Amino acid sequence: MHWYEKLKRYFPIEEMKSREHMEALLDDRGDVYHVEHGDHHVLLYVEGERLVFVDYLLVAKEARGQGLGKKLLDMLKEKGKPILLEVEPTDYDDTDTVKRQRFYEREGFRHVERLRYRRRSLATQEVNELEILLWSPDDTTDEEAFDLVRAVYEEIHTWRDRDFYGESYQPSEEVLTLDPIGAPDEDGTAGSA
Repeated sequence: MHWYEKLKRYFPIEEMKSREHMEALLDDRGDVYHVEHGDHHVLLYVEGERLVFVDYLLVAKEARGQGLGKKLLDMLKEKGKPILLEVEPTDYDDTDTVKRQRFYEREGFRHVERLRYRRRSLATQEVNELEILLWSPDDTTDEEAFDLVRAVYEEIHTWRDRDFYGESYQPSEEVLTLDPIGAPDEDGTAGSA
């Protein structure tokens, strides 16, 4: 099965780029957009001068718990750059989201608590909220993470979007916001400094 079909079976439609979009990124932006795949995994990622951004990471259910996800992340960590990724918020009724969050936490990722990511899906027209996770070999700040996520959104997610989807995604200033230090979190407590 083609790697795109594996992704399409697992990821919700509102999180998927079209096959044409991904293949064009690999063809035209192959200097920064990469795919690594095998029988039991698919990894699409962006590697720029200042970051690695995991666009999609899929480990097949039958291969989970065997260290494959860790091996893939270790390969990215060896690049010595901050690694950012988008994840669905934890839904305790969906054990996959709970396991995914725990896995990334074990791998040293932290939530970029102050960053808000809310994008309208062109496929469903529904607003999709994602959390941003960060692993960093240094002390990457929330502000730096925000700038890196914005660059990926503008240079990868919305790259030629009108060509592939017939319309454009929202501009980054509508999708991404950074709460001020000390702003209350959703639970009403003060945010992290």
